[in-house]
Amino acid sequence: MPLDEQLPTHTEVEGVRIDVRHWIGGRRVAGASTFADISPIDETEIAQVHAGTATEVDAAVAAAREAFPAWAAMPVAERSAILRRVAEGVEARVEELARVETRDNGSLLRSHRRGVMPRVAMNFRFFADYAEQLAHPDMEVRGHRERISYDPAGVVAIITPWNAPLMLATWRIGPALAAGNTVVLKPPEWAPLTASLLADIMAEAGVPDGVFNVVQGTGTEAGAPLSAHPGINRLSFTGSVPTAGRVAAAAAPNIVPLSFELGGKSPLVVFEDCDLDLAVNLTVEQFDNAGQVCLGAFRVLVADSIAAEFTERVLEKAKQVVQGDPRDEATDISALVSRVHFDRVRGFVERAIEGGARPILGGGPNEELGGLFFRPTILVDAKPGSEILTEEVFGPVLTIQTFSDEEEAVAMANDTRFGLAATLVTGDPDRAERVSARLNAGTVWVNCFFVRDLGAPFGGNGRSGIGREGGIWSFDFYTDVKNTVFAPAGWTVAGSEEGSDG
Repeated sequence: MPLDEQLPTHTEVEGVRIDVRHWIGGRRVAGASTFADISPIDETEIAQVHAGTATEVDAAVAAAREAFPAWAAMPVAERSAILRRVAEGVEARVEELARVETRDNGSLLRSHRRGVMPRVAMNFRFFADYAEQLAHPDMEVRGHRERISYDPAGVVAIITPWNAPLMLATWRIGPALAAGNTVVLKPPEWAPLTASLLADIMAEAGVPDGVFNVVQGTGTEAGAPLSAHPGINRLSFTGSVPTAGRVAAAAAPNIVPLSFELGGKSPLVVFEDCDLDLAVNLTVEQFDNAGQVCLGAFRVLVADSIAAEFTERVLEKAKQVVQGDPRDEATDISALVSRVHFDRVRGFVERAIEGGARPILGGGPNEELGGLFFRPTILVDAKPGSEILTEEVFGPVLTIQTFSDEEEAVAMANDTRFGLAATLVTGDPDRAERVSARLNAGTVWVNCFFVRDLGAPFGGNGRSGIGREGGIWSFDFYTDVKNTVFAPAGWTVAGSEEGSDG
């Protein structure tokens, strides 16, 4: 019996019919087995998704390589027009995408409707527009003209996480396709369903067969052979530091350029001259998405002169955070994504308490809701250098520490192997300039949080990643930047008697 008849081909989630097979070369392809997709809301199975292996990865890379020459040669205006149709397709299905992703990864439905899915559409539209304007002025040296161009690199492998699967995937897919590359996407096994819906949208928008491919599966069975595949030309990975190490090792023999967005242990530095209402609001905002946000500022550092009042007000506001079903408009935070991750977060908190940290809010599972709901937690008195202060928890867990002066605040903020982001709250413009310049982070927010234009660079220092994406930085990565040097008109000999570089 054909595989398509042996295994389920579709599932229905929140009234949306979804094909659970791979998308390779412009058609649905069955796998030899499936894996269970479990909703974190109630830990029920919502799909049996076809599991990819090296076989499907080989097929997807081959399809992408076959499609690459025509897509790369297509005039940029035509490529961009297709990607704008993809954006329109996303916008037409925002409600469906929002409902499916909420059920799949447990994030708030209201956030998906109002922010996340519209941003998915923006990822395509922004980079489509940017590609049409992409240019570098000619340079001149000793009468020679140097032309800088951006050539498509080839096949781009994109491996994405579960905390914002569609938004984070399209943040890479958009510029990769706009630059003229073809793509093989490996979505997260804990939240794979919206990637399949995106494949449908791509096809409806007229994306040629093989330009966009989706291979579902685990990191071991699908991610590893994709990372190691000799047919890929770029690799973008978002996830944990340990997994990044394995991905880099797999890609290294093929000398594949990498872009990594990894973990964080970001500080939120609150000075005594701050707007205290703002500082409190920014602190409690870190519980967004149940703390499953790489950019979250979970190490709260506050001036000791205002620490008591600040902490009291943070507690008062945090107690108003509503935890529950993410499909309810009244809910502020929902469940953690899986049982494995829930146990990991709980282990961090339990070890911190055993080591002397004191919970002043939460500290464990939400017994009233059960399942994968972990209470918003605030810990104080953690010992310097302890695990809870140095390792990424990726859950709704904040620590509060105090500092005595600006020098100590900067030292504490930078006392981390990570360097993804930092948030600074101060009422002194000079201090804002002075301290932000000294913070070791790819992004620093001053008196704000989570604000960034798609044209700005994004990435982390240290163990938070490799490279930058956004605007021109995306095209620097997803293209081969070429310099073509033209001799002055009328020259008939190669080179220059005046000397050359090289």
